[in-house]
Amino acid sequence: MLIQFTVGNFLSFNQKRTLSLEAKGISELKTNIITFNGDKILRSSVIYGANSSGKSNLIKALERMREVVLNSVRLNDSDELDYTPFLLSTESENQPTFFEIVFWQSSTKYRYGFEYNLNEIINEWLFSGKSEKTEKPLFIRTSDGIGITEKFSEGNGNESKTNNNRLFISLVAQLGGSISKKIVEYFNGYNVLSGLEHNDYTDFTKRMLYKNLNGSDESLELFQKLKLGFKEIRAIELDFIPLEIPTNISEKLKTKLIKDFTRKEITLKTIHNKFDKKGNIVDFVILDKERNESEGTNKIIDLSGPIFDTLKLGKALIIDELDAKLHPLITMRIVELFNNPESNPNNAQLIFATHDTNLLGEELFRRDQIWFTEKDQLEQTDLYSLYDFNLPDGSKVRNDSNIERNYIRGRYGAIPFITN
Repeated sequence: MLIQFTVGNFLSFNQKRTLSLEAKGISELKTNIITFNGDKILRSSVIYGANSSGKSNLIKALERMREVVLNSVRLNDSDELDYTPFLLSTESENQPTFFEIVFWQSSTKYRYGFEYNLNEIINEWLFSGKSEKTEKPLFIRTSDGIGITEKFSEGNGNESKTNNNRLFISLVAQLGGSISKKIVEYFNGYNVLSGLEHNDYTDFTKRMLYKNLNGSDESLELFQKLKLGFKEIRAIELDFIPLEIPTNISEKLKTKLIKDFTRKEITLKTIHNKFDKKGNIVDFVILDKERNESEGTNKIIDLSGPIFDTLKLGKALIIDELDAKLHPLITMRIVELFNNPESNPNNAQLIFATHDTNLLGEELFRRDQIWFTEKDQLEQTDLYSLYDFNLPDGSKVRNDSNIERNYIRGRYGAIPFITN
């Protein structure tokens, strides 16, 4: 369960900025809070900002940290790291990128982070404990070496095996360390998706519906509630047909394609009613989902797999441009699935970036769930919550404020500045 994430010197983030899902001591929408081991954590968080303000870069930062952790052990000694620092400052362009995440995993609270540049891991650390005051280090890695405490004895003897461009946590996990495995499992447990391109998770949803896996019944129920135009959806397994291969290619390439595509393919078909001129249902028509349904319908179908998999397993789902191609009422329904403890009993979390200001006027979010990104005069991204925002008179934003109207009018910043 994500508590907070900090990023520094990455893309448009120069100074360290923190996204926090710790619930503040405010009274609104208490159902949007998860109480876990005494901590109060938010079920969801929404990020607003102008184009090019850094919303997507925050989500890319979460994805980049995940990729570095999961791919670390696959690196060769001479491989370069995926390093993209803030380039608009002479002070930061050669400094390390900073990532740190605080989370609950298996009833233990961890704080894990690292700093790296193009060629090496500069620093790495792992702490555990209920709060910053009571937490204890498990290991700390600096340029002088790796220091291990008794609580992380699984790391003993592996210090010298850790190459400069690899994370210590990933190596120890690969060698069977129990605590390190939990840390790596956490990064396997959250997914980062694009709301603009949904091809990456189409196959996941197809398999879920075809094999009737966990989440398929809930997906079908959602489609019915949203009234997407079809009365039923079916997943069908088709054999690959070699005749579909273009004829104007070489025999060698044709043979390779046939070999590569011998697996069966799953396709989705939507079932629509067929009517006579009086409006009576007389038959049904089977349509290909991808060819005949709208972009928005295709997206919500494809997105249903990751949504209900996340809800079932109590993981975190992070989506950039969630609202793209979707009607505001559909986006609202997705948010409600995560904010409602009845549809989200396993305490899954949703973090997403959007331009859909309708969500601000529907009492979906607490003030501490609403975040903004804005660039300053140095072109570096600032990140702040509505709860922390100070109005010009020094006061805080009231719960009964018209948040949608005030945001559009620029009262909270984080909107485009358009000149005449």
